[in-house]
Amino acid sequence: MAVSGVCWARAALWGSAGPPGPYVARRLQFVRSGLAWGTPRSSKLHLSPKADVKSLISYVVTKTKVINGKYHRFLGRHFPRFYVLYTIFMKGLQMLWADAKKARRIKTDMWKHNIKFHQLSYREMEHLRQFRRDVTKCLFLGILSIPPFANYLVFLLMYLFPRQLLIQHFWTPKQQIDFLDIYHALRKQSHPEILCYLEKVIPLISDSGLRWHMTELCTKMQRGTHPAIHDILALRECFSNHPLGMNQLHALQMKALSRAMLLTPYLPPVLLRYRLKTHTTVIHQLDKALAKLGIGQLTAQEVKSACYLRGLNSTHIAEERCRTWLGEWLQLSCSLKAELSLLLHNVVLLSLNCAGTRR
Repeated sequence: MAVSGVCWARAALWGSAGPPGPYVARRLQFVRSGLAWGTPRSSKLHLSPKADVKSLISYVVTKTKVINGKYHRFLGRHFPRFYVLYTIFMKGLQMLWADAKKARRIKTDMWKHNIKFHQLSYREMEHLRQFRRDVTKCLFLGILSIPPFANYLVFLLMYLFPRQLLIQHFWTPKQQIDFLDIYHALRKQSHPEILCYLEKVIPLISDSGLRWHMTELCTKMQRGTHPAIHDILALRECFSNHPLGMNQLHALQMKALSRAMLLTPYLPPVLLRYRLKTHTTVIHQLDKALAKLGIGQLTAQEVKSACYLRGLNSTHIAEERCRTWLGEWLQLSCSLKAELSLLLHNVVLLSLNCAGTRR
């Protein structure tokens, strides 16, 4: 009797008999769930793999910062001159990378919203203009580094010729002042030549009134007098057509104007004319954007950079004098429409005898 009861219970449990009762079904479900989930987990919490990776990365970053700080202190204590160059180089890389990200963001916005260059704000236009010039210099260094083991030579050339091969991000504060003075001295060498060409075209001017105004302007420039805005605007017609229009300039004139704009003069006349037109058009567009923004919104460094771009050596001039001069330039530039040649010559006419410039 007992044996038959045990057999019946076993058969009921494993399904060999009829359908199990509700109690047996609940027990069977509990056993199956226990087999499926395995042994119960411990109450101790474990981090997920993603959290483990994050903690490992933070640990590595912390240790790297500590080692980097020790390395900087070692260089500053034992190799102070090399440490100065190393610090400037690393900061320059960071600034160049930040400029690249900002330029990419501006170009992306231009592409998304179908915005042209002249429709950008002043700071965005100026950033793109300067970044293009910097990238051109960096690409030249990249091309020099292509041959095997040439990168060591490039580093030596960068150390020996920082003004010619490096952008301003990699200059020391003293080098920035000295190199800007050197560049301005180079473009000042073309000023007498440009004035000489203006004197030579006086007989070619058919209108007697314009001929008299040009003679007076050249006389004032030779005497060291800073010309007034109305004296220059009176000659708009001479610079829009013959003999001083952009398409009527001779090769020697364009070479001298290229040196005054810190552009290379060693190009064919066709390319010289194209570069001068492009560069002057960009400056005219910048002037319109700056007039819309207002000079008062610019920082001291932005004011000095804007003046230097337009021909004035602003490194040794007070900020207020720079703002006044920039206001005169904008007054003249915004009065022009298609007279790009006159705007190009203003680099010499407005900066040569400006009060406060160092002789």
